[in-house]
Amino acid sequence: MTAPNPTEAKRQSFRDLHRAGCFIIPNPWDVGTARYLAHLGFKALATTSSGFAWSEGRPDEQGDVEKIFAHLTTMVQATDLPVNADFEDGHAEDIDGLMANVRRACRTGIAGLSIEDKQTLPTRRVRDFDDSVMRIRAARKAIDAEGGDVVLVGRAEGFIAGRPDLEDVLRRLTAFAEAGADCLYAPGLTTDDQVAAVVRAVAPKPVNVLAGKPGFSAAGLAALGVRRISVGGAMARAAWGGFMAAAQEIAAHGTFENFAQAANGAQLNALMSEVA
Repeated sequence: MTAPNPTEAKRQSFRDLHRAGCFIIPNPWDVGTARYLAHLGFKALATTSSGFAWSEGRPDEQGDVEKIFAHLTTMVQATDLPVNADFEDGHAEDIDGLMANVRRACRTGIAGLSIEDKQTLPTRRVRDFDDSVMRIRAARKAIDAEGGDVVLVGRAEGFIAGRPDLEDVLRRLTAFAEAGADCLYAPGLTTDDQVAAVVRAVAPKPVNVLAGKPGFSAAGLAALGVRRISVGGAMARAAWGGFMAAAQEIAAHGTFENFAQAANGAQLNALMSEVA
């Protein structure tokens, strides 16, 4: 009997997670954070472009695409969990380049891939409606050419790109769903009413909500019909917050009180031995 293909199995389990209920998909930025999250029992992971960028000492959205492909491969191989790629705008302005990049990303073994409707730096502008829909349709075509089992997430970025227009976001997400997106995502929503409006607009397709700051709860979002919850770069920011506080204390005062909050080295070594 032929053994199941590990990549196919991860992609199938990822699709199954989107069919019912609500799951949290946290965002690690390196092998250690990915393995720790897997150790805690999460069912899937998602990369974070910002977390990865900061780990390399650069701003978000200024990454070399070759490094991004290498990072996706590393994250896919870090655990047995399915991984959703934060693929930003597809890392190409033209459609042919977008499709080539999406196909190549699929070959890293990812289980999902998101495409944003805004350009990266320096403009960070939301793309025209027709252009945005065309790019989702092209990403769908590229995924289908690679087998069709990677979950495509269509992202409407208005709320975090200076255009917090709910009606425009709903129009875009609805069009992305019709263009072939399997899951819809509008980062920056802050109220239950906004979330509920998105869920209604694209039903029955699943919705991802960003919980990047206090306010939402998993139980509350599940009650609104949300299928998955991600945290974006928030966990990386939390880690940076602890590092910066300790470093600033040392630089300013020559004291080391923030180390009281540090993880225990022996416990970390034991954990990494367990999850390696």
